[in-house]
Amino acid sequence: MSNMGRIYQIDQMLGAQRFVSRGELQERLGVSWATLKRDIAYMRDRLNAPVVFDRALGGYRFAKIEQRLGPPYELPGLWFAAEEIHALLTMQHLLSNLDTGGLLGPQIQPLLARLTGLLGAADNPVEEVQRRIRIQAVGARELHLDHFQAVGSALLRRKRLLIRYHARGTDEVTEREVSPQRLNHYRHNWYLDAWCHLRDGLRAFSVDAIEHAEILDTPAMDVADERLDEVLGSGYGIFSGDQVSWAVLRFTPERARWVAAERWHPKQEGRLLDDGGYELRVPYTDDRELIMDILKYGGDCTVIEPAGLKARVAEELRRGLENYLA
Repeated sequence: MSNMGRIYQIDQMLGAQRFVSRGELQERLGVSWATLKRDIAYMRDRLNAPVVFDRALGGYRFAKIEQRLGPPYELPGLWFAAEEIHALLTMQHLLSNLDTGGLLGPQIQPLLARLTGLLGAADNPVEEVQRRIRIQAVGARELHLDHFQAVGSALLRRKRLLIRYHARGTDEVTEREVSPQRLNHYRHNWYLDAWCHLRDGLRAFSVDAIEHAEILDTPAMDVADERLDEVLGSGYGIFSGDQVSWAVLRFTPERARWVAAERWHPKQEGRLLDDGGYELRVPYTDDRELIMDILKYGGDCTVIEPAGLKARVAEELRRGLENYLA
């Protein structure tokens, strides 16, 4: 936590309670006594915070208004950490791009107003923040708000869903009864992790490919988080499976400067090579998405193993080349 983050925490704790003990402050902030003393001294000396230690109460408190001296105490405008402002802007971006004409419209507008207010509490006005920081969702697919609402409602109410689903890979439309487990926002699109009672297994469904969604009265079947992670999170990308293979990819020195800093999978392994290249090992259960990402690097990426993956990538490259030689 940053210095100003701790200052705001101390301010909130003192403002919400009659007094706060030293131990409680240290535990909440996760800092040493020396760091806490420096933070309180900074608040008193730089921000004119009326923080006093009350020996009778055995803790810190704000002095009463009539006992305060000097200029009024006021914290400076908020400044969020990088991950916090990214989260706020992402939420605002997601909500702004939803169709507000549906049933969720009245709920979305207050949320947007609140997010705008939070962004506006920063050192810079919200208009400046939005102008200087932009989130572009390349490849985001349009989804129907009423379907998203049904999925979210069934998920939280623990009810089964009857969906009509368009599987784009096979171009087939099927009706399925599913028990929703969790929603994932992955690469700017929403996916529903669910137990498919038609296939009798866990599947990830693109919410934008759901053509109809109906909430059933039947209670949803619950799947343990460990099993969800084992089937839906063990391999690369969004595709499911529990038969894990490992891909070994080698990148040229020119591309290594980027790939070495990228996170492809939580369990990935990587090492720099003597020639400046980079070797990346990633687990996968279904090679479709992995192949797409390998191909985007063109000649800067070579599949070392397994042989089956190497052959499939080579075949895709040959097919692509034929399009230009025809």
